Amino acid sequence: MNDVELCYEVFGEKNSDVIVLIPGLGSQMIRWDTTFCDLLVEKGFRVIRFDNRDSGSSVFNAKREIPADKSIEEIFGNLSKEGIPYSLMDMANDVIGLLNHLNIEKAHIAGRSMGGIIAQLLGSYYPERVLSLTIIMSTSMNPSLPKPDPEVMAMMTQVSADPVLQKEEYLREKIRFAKKISGSGYIFDSNQEKALLEEELIRSRTKNGIIRQLLAMASFQYNPEVPKKITAPTLIIHGTDDLIFHPDCGKDIADSIPGTEWILIEGMGHSIPADLYSFIGNRISDSTK
Repeated sequence: MNDVELCYEVFGEKNSDVIVLIPGLGSQMIRWDTTFCDLLVEKGFRVIRFDNRDSGSSVFNAKREIPADKSIEEIFGNLSKEGIPYSLMDMANDVIGLLNHLNIEKAHIAGRSMGGIIAQLLGSYYPERVLSLTIIMSTSMNPSLPKPDPEVMAMMTQVSADPVLQKEEYLREKIRFAKKISGSGYIFDSNQEKALLEEELIRSRTKNGIIRQLLAMASFQYNPEVPKKITAPTLIIHGTDDLIFHPDCGKDIADSIPGTEWILIEGMGHSIPADLYSFIGNRISDSTK
């Protein structure tokens, strides 16, 4: 992948069952917490977490930069279809490239949020490489589904404070957002979130990466045949309090993929609280047997 450099980490290298964890929009592989990865290792998995292109320590070598002082609507309105830097299918192909690099023929795939859309593409277009799918707090992008909460959408698409020049304001913005989407059933730890954000700033090598990922999302064309072609055993996990992708989004995926297991978790928002690591790890392990 000449235009992409992927950063990845492997846990439990000697384990035979491989599971690849795909992050969400703009988030880094460290959002798949080490504790959660270790739990999956205990379940017998060789765990691979990685930064999507344009996030964390993975890089997309852009031919031209996108202005950082404009909203996503302004940027998208001024770009032709050919001007979109890359697609979600390109990001799915990154996962296949990573598997090829590691000489892994088949793997279990787990994706959260945008990573769940990428997981669906992998299951649909690369069935021979996918042993099972776990799709957490995600969507098919069906345009008939409920829209994200307007306040959350505004927070996502606003021009953020500069993390270098206005670091404290940047951290406050991000913590407010994380608390807003965290759900009512689990305690939100602002200090833990701040520490994670600061680690992400240290790891980040990309400018405007989240904008390019947003453009990949915004340019995605919903195709109802994509989920219907998935044959791998599939587990769908969603929270009742998800303000980005309404629970109906998860149910829609479950209804579209034959034989899917559907789990709706009361009080869970658009994040995976530590209190659910064991439950979700167990369900992933059970679904792959």
